[in-house]
Amino acid sequence: MGKSAVIGNKTYEVVLGAIEERLRSGELSVGDRLPSERAMSEEFGISRTSVREAIRVLDAMGLVRSGVGSGPSAGAVVISEPSAALGWGLRMHLASRFLPVADMVSTRVLLESDAAAKAAAAWSGERAEEVLARAGRVLDELDDPDLPDARFHELDARFHVMLSELGGNVVVGTILESLRQATVGYVQEGVLRLTDWAEVRRRLQVQHREILAAVAGHDAEAAARAVTEHIRWFHARAFPEG
Repeated sequence: MGKSAVIGNKTYEVVLGAIEERLRSGELSVGDRLPSERAMSEEFGISRTSVREAIRVLDAMGLVRSGVGSGPSAGAVVISEPSAALGWGLRMHLASRFLPVADMVSTRVLLESDAAAKAAAAWSGERAEEVLARAGRVLDELDDPDLPDARFHELDARFHVMLSELGGNVVVGTILESLRQATVGYVQEGVLRLTDWAEVRRRLQVQHREILAAVAGHDAEAAARAVTEHIRWFHARAFPEG
């Protein structure tokens, strides 16, 4: 992984994003040691102070344990114990399976419409351009009429989380990421109720494109409105009773 752009972002967030991606991809696993502060400072083109701040955040989340001194025990290690962050996310995911769908929808509208508006108003820089490009590629894959439904639902949820990340609110991003699988679950349940899923699927894609265009065009009001209409439209079609 080459040097990352830090323009428009807190520099330590570059490290957080890279570590998260490596954990997701399996490049880093439980028991692995993070690169040294000097190595990460050189890799990302940021100060060692920023690297230390990132490690402090990861430590507070329970994702790594920081050693002190020198030798084999020094540095930060990915730990095996259930972390506070992951444990909280898991609890939210499990709890959401038993919460009313209408409440889930209202929560998504509240969080995602605001995040989309902030993303449209504020996104800039190389990282934001990269996220928008990845979101576009997700929609390109979703356009495939032969795409399996399970893959469609997963990519659909991923698209929403990606755009929300551009809003810059770490808490909102974390909540939506934790809710992602629960969102997939209620969407799958809703699809089973539909007799015209193929047409609904095409309409969802039109709405996705409208959302992306509003965000890319810096139209905060349109982005918030498009997200709200998109989420509520599917809910009304799949769960007309409420």
